[in-house]
Amino acid sequence: MGVTVDVHEVFKYPFEQVVASFLRKYPNPMDKNVISVKIVEEKKDVSTGIIYRKRIAVCQNVVPEILRKVNILKVPNVQLEEESWFNPQERNMAIRSHCLTWTQYASMKEESVFRESIENPNWTEFIQKGRISITGAGFLNCVLETFASTFLRQGAQKEEEIWTRRDTSRMCTHRGETL
Repeated sequence: MGVTVDVHEVFKYPFEQVVASFLRKYPNPMDKNVISVKIVEEKKDVSTGIIYRKRIAVCQNVVPEILRKVNILKVPNVQLEEESWFNPQERNMAIRSHCLTWTQYASMKEESVFRESIENPNWTEFIQKGRISITGAGFLNCVLETFASTFLRQGAQKEEEIWTRRDTSRMCTHRGETL
């Protein structure tokens, strides 16, 4: 069993701006679930110009309290590892992330790509595929997968809302107004 999430968005902003925003978006006061993000490795391939980064994010455990009665779910924080490959020449960035917490019971993997839009070179496409599988929690497997699916979909919607707000804010700023 398992839950998959597929997202495809086009942001009406240049690739460099979207990637820069992605790399610095956490932590922030709008999303209190992400406590910290730390770069643990960063290197640049001088022949290709590709920048590799490995980051660890510490997030609040968002599993509902009722489910935390189960011992394995009682942890206060969850750690995620994210690896990215930023290619400025080809204007794309590939990202892979997975959960470091609960690895004996759950598998969470995401693969994402930011790339210059084919439709408009000043826009950026975002493609994300994710999968969560819960095992070893007995009858709670299905309940936890349903919760994880809802949480991931809400996160994708929140990301879209942030960029939509930026579009609105940018339009108002161009007219000399502020929100």
